[in-house]
Amino acid sequence: MKLKKQVTVCGAVIFCVAVFSLYLMLDRVQHDPTRHQSGGNFPRSQISVLQNRIEQLEQLLEENHEIISHIKDSVLELTAHAEEQPALPHHTPNGSWVLPPESRPSFLSVSPQDCQFALGGKGQSPDLQMLAVYSLLPFDNQDGGVWKQGFDITYEPNEWDTEPLQVFVVPHSHNDPGWIKTFDKYYYDQTQHILNSMVLKMQEDPRRRFIWSEISFFSKWWDNISAQKRAAVRRLVGNGQLEMVTGGWVMPDEANSHYFAMIDQLIEGHQWLEKNIGVTPRSGWAVDPFGHSSTMPYLLKRSNLTGMLIQRVHYAIKKHFAATQNLEFMWRQTWDLDASTDIFCHMMPFYSYDVPHTCGPDPKICCQFDFKRLPGGRINCPWKVPPRAITDANVAERAQLLLDQYRKKSKLYRSKVLLVPLGDDFRYDKPQEWDAQFLNYQRIFDFLNSRPNFHVQAQFGTLSDYFDALYKKVGIVPGMKPPGFPVLSGDFFSYADREDHYWTGYYTSRPFYKSLDRVLEAHLRYPLSDYALLSNARRNLGLFQHHDAITGTAKEAVAVDYGVRLLHSLTNLKRVIINAAHYLVLGDKDAYHHDLAAPFLGTDDMRPNQDSLPERTVVKLDTSPRFLVVFNPLEQERLSVLPVLVDSPHVRVLSEEGQPLPSQLSVHWGSATDMVPNVYQVSVLARLPALGLRVLQLHKSFDSHATLKSSVRLYLHGQDLPVRKQEAVPVHVFPATADDLCLENQHLQACFSGRSGLLQSIRRAGEEREQRVSSEFLVYGTRTSKDKSGAYLFLPDGEAKPYAPKDPPVVRVTEGPLFSEVASYYQHVQTVVRLYNVPGVEGLSLDVSCLVDIRDHINKELALRFSTDIESDDTFFTDLNGFQIQPRRYQQKLPLQANFYPMPAMAYIQDTQSRLTLHTAQALGVSSLGSGQLEVILDRRLMQDDNRGLGQGLKDNKRTCNRFRLLLERRTTANKSSSFFSKLASTFKALGFPGARTGSPEDGRPISFPSLLSHITSMHLNAEALVMPVAQEKLAPPALRSFMPLSTTLPCDFHILNLRMLQAEDDLLPSAEAALILHRKGFDCSLEAKNLGFNCTTSQGKLALGSLFQGLELGSLQRTSLTLMYPLGTVSNSTNIHLDPMEIATFRIRLG
Repeated sequence: MKLKKQVTVCGAVIFCVAVFSLYLMLDRVQHDPTRHQSGGNFPRSQISVLQNRIEQLEQLLEENHEIISHIKDSVLELTAHAEEQPALPHHTPNGSWVLPPESRPSFLSVSPQDCQFALGGKGQSPDLQMLAVYSLLPFDNQDGGVWKQGFDITYEPNEWDTEPLQVFVVPHSHNDPGWIKTFDKYYYDQTQHILNSMVLKMQEDPRRRFIWSEISFFSKWWDNISAQKRAAVRRLVGNGQLEMVTGGWVMPDEANSHYFAMIDQLIEGHQWLEKNIGVTPRSGWAVDPFGHSSTMPYLLKRSNLTGMLIQRVHYAIKKHFAATQNLEFMWRQTWDLDASTDIFCHMMPFYSYDVPHTCGPDPKICCQFDFKRLPGGRINCPWKVPPRAITDANVAERAQLLLDQYRKKSKLYRSKVLLVPLGDDFRYDKPQEWDAQFLNYQRIFDFLNSRPNFHVQAQFGTLSDYFDALYKKVGIVPGMKPPGFPVLSGDFFSYADREDHYWTGYYTSRPFYKSLDRVLEAHLRYPLSDYALLSNARRNLGLFQHHDAITGTAKEAVAVDYGVRLLHSLTNLKRVIINAAHYLVLGDKDAYHHDLAAPFLGTDDMRPNQDSLPERTVVKLDTSPRFLVVFNPLEQERLSVLPVLVDSPHVRVLSEEGQPLPSQLSVHWGSATDMVPNVYQVSVLARLPALGLRVLQLHKSFDSHATLKSSVRLYLHGQDLPVRKQEAVPVHVFPATADDLCLENQHLQACFSGRSGLLQSIRRAGEEREQRVSSEFLVYGTRTSKDKSGAYLFLPDGEAKPYAPKDPPVVRVTEGPLFSEVASYYQHVQTVVRLYNVPGVEGLSLDVSCLVDIRDHINKELALRFSTDIESDDTFFTDLNGFQIQPRRYQQKLPLQANFYPMPAMAYIQDTQSRLTLHTAQALGVSSLGSGQLEVILDRRLMQDDNRGLGQGLKDNKRTCNRFRLLLERRTTANKSSSFFSKLASTFKALGFPGARTGSPEDGRPISFPSLLSHITSMHLNAEALVMPVAQEKLAPPALRSFMPLSTTLPCDFHILNLRMLQAEDDLLPSAEAALILHRKGFDCSLEAKNLGFNCTTSQGKLALGSLFQGLELGSLQRTSLTLMYPLGTVSNSTNIHLDPMEIATFRIRLG
């Protein structure tokens, strides 16, 4: 113990000396008078001096970092072997609880080079930055004539004389895997007939083409067709007649889906295609997601696709891009300095992807060329001019009318190659439609192509036929940037299809299922024993990423079908995790026996129905000890407070070795004033190994000095409510309070209004001034005019009004050694704000949960708003798919609803002093409608359809628990002299260091990153520890041992996104190989670094995979494209890898 202290002290001294010497050197560099001569225009000799300085600086940084790394490793080694004595809390004379300092110190060691990334760099700025485009456009919605949302298009007849127009008509059928009907009903009623007809009709003429995207439907059909039909499909794909576009399990929503699930459904589809048809998709096709995220082009590019198409973009942006011929562009990520993320993107110019809106600007004319609408059919043209079958008598007039539309549409693009989609929802389901479309169009093509004076070549094509012809025309290979085409960065939220109809309601619609989706994801990240169950769960999760599923925009019965699938998979995954954990914690593996009827471990909770909130398991205590196995799904060690329900207040919690662990006893509340009889919650503080399993013991004991009771104060505020008490835990009832209530730990103090029970302010430790962070509930109504809010649209009747319940809330304050909380019970929402009194991540933010029930509301939406004195002006930040951060601006010229954005994982506001981040465990809509504000829509109940095809309102609301973390961080850029990293950063920037770029929306390159603490807080919120009780109550279980799979600590900017077994030839069996998907997160060092409670280090993107897994040898390691379709480089003997910040990389590995 003495040696450990000496090494730690010695290490700390060397560290301080190293940092201080570097700091002084930086100070000299910053105050060097030669820097300030002639306003910074240096002579060449001085530039070379500066370059030498930079090189010396880099060398010094490297050396210092190596010294620190050696010290860190020594400390790590010693602390790892130090026996961890549990630190028990004690009361101070003033009545507050204090946790003794941990026996095992932990530290944060971030390589200075790793901080450069978030500072930016001098890459070439994109030609189109979407934040700037929004600021530029008037959004005036002028009437454009036949193209209502555009303008009149003219051309000269001889424009194509030297270079003919090449037209590719692309037949497609958009098949929603659930919307008005369930997935299965659509399949049996329509999809199987579309695909059966496709095989027959495509073989009738080799000039015919067709594209398909949803592999969920295709695989179901494939399982039901003959070997002969399968061979015909392979032939059609092989000869280029049939193209599989994107190739994901579904065409995912891009607003609410998390990047884990987006990648997983893409892998599921691509692996299926490779195994069954032997094909790899080349082009992306997304005609129906309601707005487009810049995460998607990144994922497609990393999957080796070379082109992509999007459709649902704000009509004003389409008009602007059409007018400037910017509808085709290279889409680049905001952080990318070397164009490595660029992918070619085609934006469709008109209102919809149906036939009337795809041949050209005039839907009245285009509709006449949708031959499914021929007179006598079930659908017709709303413009009252029906199509006419093409005959020798009318082909000249018909073809020239259509050619005029083609020419006008081509004027919106830069090349003489034109894409014309031909299809709609569930089209081509009858042989008659195949004949009507293909035969009539072929007659038009034959006529046009036989007339050289028209200077046009028209044909059926696939999406890749179009892209290939375009690349050939501009003289490049697929994947390269075509000369003269713009580069764009940013995203395409939020979407409006007409007038002020913004599709911002679906960011929150049906939040219950958005939450269930995320719970399922957290259970699916690692390979476990039962491959068939895992595969089924992946496919159900993949299905739910569909743009009418996670969005909450399907019929009620379809939402139930999705819910049943999600719950079924969640139940199965819990079973799989239990079986794996059972085997892994057994001291004697030979004693493993799997009994399906009586599993060794119980689940942490259960859900009786698809729309039930989870009910936690109560552990029955007896004279013999009960054992718990706790699984930590994160790749970092964590210090967590674990809640366990027990049937007795006389409980003691011990570690595996029999040491008492600090724990807090509280009652279990059934309502505001009702304690559940004979159920208690014991909350235990335990350190959990990374990706590992920890064994704990529960003892029934009347001598439980380590189990400390919490105390409760109940404020009834005039309500005459009976209070059912339990003797074991003291509860004091008060009629009311007008005083503010405060909770405090070693990091921060949170104060609440005594009357409302809602948060008012946060003060960080060591700061005089408290930060106003007041929360309130608000209600949005909907318009009284004809257009009202529905599942898709948010059309409020003005600004939100304060939520006014009929009774004041019951406020309950619980205080204890490990956590304290304030709970407020309102009529429609119960909110609990909890402060953990523990070192590390858990104690650095506020845990906020809102149990919402608005089933008696009519046309109302409930919002939670935080108001602060942070001077954020009109700027706020939201995440895209949990993958990246997108700066936003509140646009006063746009209606209120236009300023809402998706928040799958987090949103924040900041000024020079502070950043306030709201982390979320479920996707919801978010905005900042005023400086210092952040607000989130919790749930919406709407009584009518919003005229987008659903035919229903949103009336199937559930009791929903929305979970958040509220993190207030100090920005050290506020006082540059106080921060070593900030000083380092500003020096690099001032010296013109090539890796330095600024990071604010003002400089034309909007870019922002969370801090490391913020990233880890988000992961703690989204991947809770699973507490599994050993089911045997009476018998002593066999010897159990904690399980630690990782032999080294992962750098804390690395995230194991997924480790999934790959499919063998047999569908139900895994192969010997697995896919390891890693993400290196980009992070901002300008936020004050706190002790995270574990040893957090970064390594400049280096990772030794060979020594990562304890007791497992890495047999082989092959880097591949994201979805494993393409090997990148050769199979290497080296198991050391390197990742750049923000990169996601997939490795095909074999563990032995």
